[in-house]
Amino acid sequence: MVDLAGKRIVITGATGFIGRNVARRLLEEGAEVYALVRPESPQRNLLPVHGDFHVLPGTLDTAADSLSVLDRADGFLHFAWGGVNREEIDSPSVQEANVLGSLECLKEARRLGCGIFMDAGSRVEYGITPDGIMEESMECHPVNAYGKAKLEFYQKAAKLCRDWGMTYYHLRFFSVYGTGDHPWSIISTLTRELPKGNRVSLSACLHRWNFMNIADASRAVTELYRHSGGDGRVCAVNVASGDTRRLKEFVEEIHRLCGGKGSLEYGTFVQAKEGALSICPETKVLRELTDGTWKETISFARGIQEMLGAGGRDEEN
Repeated sequence: MVDLAGKRIVITGATGFIGRNVARRLLEEGAEVYALVRPESPQRNLLPVHGDFHVLPGTLDTAADSLSVLDRADGFLHFAWGGVNREEIDSPSVQEANVLGSLECLKEARRLGCGIFMDAGSRVEYGITPDGIMEESMECHPVNAYGKAKLEFYQKAAKLCRDWGMTYYHLRFFSVYGTGDHPWSIISTLTRELPKGNRVSLSACLHRWNFMNIADASRAVTELYRHSGGDGRVCAVNVASGDTRRLKEFVEEIHRLCGGKGSLEYGTFVQAKEGALSICPETKVLRELTDGTWKETISFARGIQEMLGAGGRDEEN
């Protein structure tokens, strides 16, 4: 296994929900982290404060220039991706720019001599699947420009990494939640509004869903790194929990943990154009790549209780 202590790791997207939690965990493991951060990012105040955390101002467009101050690195974690809001998520031009910028990051990883490259993929790459089952070996049929671009980058990056002998894990994160998540997410909304006694508008919530706590998601990344061993393996990896059930069950559990306060209005929320689709991720690859040792540590109930106790600390602006 790889010891992360002393490893020099580059990360993009460190101001994001997943990125900053992964950065913190890497620092806890003793790694030295270099983060490419947009100078104008409103979330800069959420970055870790640590002697081994270094900020390199820049964007995906300027990645090569920004990273030129480094002569080597051991690993590269690429979590930055623009245009994830509703206005730009279906913009081919915006998403194509993401692909081009991401390829520049991959080339920088090679220049720096990185033994492993990981990036943040997405469950939307799978598109609409029978019964919501999503498994890495399936043929993908993404619906929107965002999903198509994520898949395009994976396919291009996979070929390059195979040619270069670089280990590459394309991490398809599912619904990651926890303190500091986007305030408009369903769990952030429920844990904020129900304790106040407010009403929350919801879909019918009859489709199946999967939630993974941010602590487990960030630990999954470091465990994958730890077990990588530089063997040159290239693959997609679902990063999801083993807890898949009807969304309504999750919602009702949150309501109970809030002491029954507030009210739930099912069927009043307007769905996105894809509709209410089930997601049922397989996690066999995650377990295989960690030599069968992977196990979650945060139950859904515990994760919700931690959010309720946190009272909104570390929220995104």
